[in-house]
Amino acid sequence: MSLAEHALSYVRAISPYQPGKPMTELAREMGIPVENILKLASNENPLGMSPKAKKAVEAAISGVERYPDQFELIAKVAERAGVAQNQVVLGNGSNDVLDLIARVFLAPGRSAVFAQHAFAVYPLATLSTGAELISTPAKNYGHDLAAMLAAIRPDTRIVWIANPNNPTGNFLPYPEVRAFLEAVPKDVVVVLDEAYNEYISPDERVDTASWIKDFPNLVVCRTFSKIYGLAGLRVGYALASGEIADLMNRVRQPFNVNNLAIAGALAALDDHEFLNASYELNCRGMVQLVAGLQALGLEYIPSHGNFVTFKVGDAATVNQKLLKQGVIVRPIGGYGLPDWLRVTIGSAPENARFLDALGKAL
Repeated sequence: MSLAEHALSYVRAISPYQPGKPMTELAREMGIPVENILKLASNENPLGMSPKAKKAVEAAISGVERYPDQFELIAKVAERAGVAQNQVVLGNGSNDVLDLIARVFLAPGRSAVFAQHAFAVYPLATLSTGAELISTPAKNYGHDLAAMLAAIRPDTRIVWIANPNNPTGNFLPYPEVRAFLEAVPKDVVVVLDEAYNEYISPDERVDTASWIKDFPNLVVCRTFSKIYGLAGLRVGYALASGEIADLMNRVRQPFNVNNLAIAGALAALDDHEFLNASYELNCRGMVQLVAGLQALGLEYIPSHGNFVTFKVGDAATVNQKLLKQGVIVRPIGGYGLPDWLRVTIGSAPENARFLDALGKAL
């Protein structure tokens, strides 16, 4: 018997998370110079990081011999969100806080509900605790809240909701989400993952953090990895009731957000000009990509994020042809969508290069 066979059976059964292909990996495989590779696979900000954040990170390097102090970032996030400081939990990216929530509420003999085609970390976080995962069929490639409500069992402790959803980009109008919260049993935690919240149009956006006082079972998760351009620094956060936040902090690794990430996040929160520029660039890029996909006669899912999912038929073959041209997008067969690919919205020249490469690949 190998040592691995002594590991927990439900851990051995997990399929590892597959990230977007790194540029350096493709360079090694295809012999293409890294500078000639276009990566539109991981929903990263094409503008890079906020200039203010970059300066703050550079200044913080001189203090990396000290352990991190999260107080200032927690205080600023709490102020912006309109919650108390004891309601904020920082994470090494928002994936970290999702895992903390699972560790607090899930275990063998318990279950969690999520939607078909939803973010892959929800199954990972659930199954790593030995809990049962209940998947509900998608509705137009997105969440069917009625089906998710009906799937809740007495042993259910978490419902995972991504809004907008990754990888499909679907958006649930917030009145529907609030009605769902009103119907969910109060002993079931609803995790509202808003990683792409800042890409939602202002007229559709809602202050969901203010709902926590009405729904103590609500946990709102956000990240600095997307519109703020800090994916490589790994910093996200959860907003929750003081009771839930306290439990999450009990299982949180000390110093899980490093000094450079804290400095970058603090500065990024104040760089409103960069945030607006990123939002506007995404809006223009969305129009450009959708028009290009339509011109190619391809079906796509209307998206409220910084990416578009589109149908090509033999996605594996098309993806390989794109890779040979030095263009990296995201295959999503692992999400139950083997005929589809997901592309991140880039700059105008990047979008044009992708569409040209896609036309050749097809």
